[in-house]
Amino acid sequence: KRKYIKARIEKTMSNEEQQRYLDNITVKAETLIEALPYIRDFNSKKVVVKYGGSAMLDHNLEESVIKDVALLKLVGMQPIIVHGGGKEISKWISKVGKETRFEEGFRVTDKDTMEIAEMVLNRVNKNLVSMVEHLGVKAIGLCGKDGGMLHVQKKMPNGKDIGFVGDIDHVNTEVIDTLLENDYIPIIAPIGMDDEGNTYNINADDAACAIAGGIRAEKLAFLTDVEGVCMNPNDPTTLVSVLNLIEANKLIEAGIISGGMLPKVNNCIHAVNSGVGRVHILDGRRDHCLLLEFFTKRGIGTAIIGDDSGRYSNEI
Repeated sequence: KRKYIKARIEKTMSNEEQQRYLDNITVKAETLIEALPYIRDFNSKKVVVKYGGSAMLDHNLEESVIKDVALLKLVGMQPIIVHGGGKEISKWISKVGKETRFEEGFRVTDKDTMEIAEMVLNRVNKNLVSMVEHLGVKAIGLCGKDGGMLHVQKKMPNGKDIGFVGDIDHVNTEVIDTLLENDYIPIIAPIGMDDEGNTYNINADDAACAIAGGIRAEKLAFLTDVEGVCMNPNDPTTLVSVLNLIEANKLIEAGIISGGMLPKVNNCIHAVNSGVGRVHILDGRRDHCLLLEFFTKRGIGTAIIGDDSGRYSNEI
């Protein structure tokens, strides 16, 4: 049978084409071997993926992310998706003739805006569920109101009232744990509720951090529109692969981490201090960014860890 298959290949390929084919499948085999220790070490571990930004606006990138998450599940990990939808919310606010306003970096959210945000986030949520289910993996979409998952208080940045925007003060992990135990991928929209039953919009990064800390996730991955932390923000070749908390804080003090990267890194630091094993900042515009970061020695983004005891053997 092998001789027959080889003969068929030789009939349809030139020697040069056959060599390229063999080289290509050899690289794929080597990639699988490189991934093997990570697949072993992360088996049954909880991984939170914060999904948003440009990756949500490009259908091909969206499919790439969902396929990555499905593969994480199929190789034994326990992924949870926390998604945003800010740009889609802004689009629908504009469609109904309202103006989008921001204060202190947060969307001012009156009652009508909250209704629009909830509608849009629910639509995004169910679309992601459909994509995962289409790949043969079980998923359930929910928001932070379900099962009292995300309890919030009103956010007042610098004392300003910005409407129905919430700060998470408690995470009830019961629903998430139940779904994971029954082999589902939870897909969570960042909406919470207060003691009076009022609905609040939550920053998706904040929601991902709180959930990852609440379930003591092994990993939290932020899919962003940047490569990661660079010593020179204008030079991607200066990307830093791994930072411990002391190193990260020194880069903040030196002003190397600043601007839009500063809140991202502060979220990472908060998550690590909340018990998350490792937090990744990844470029969500790159195909299969999760697999490239999780299952290769070098990775493609920046990982933030508590201290050097959290480094992998190839990083020491």
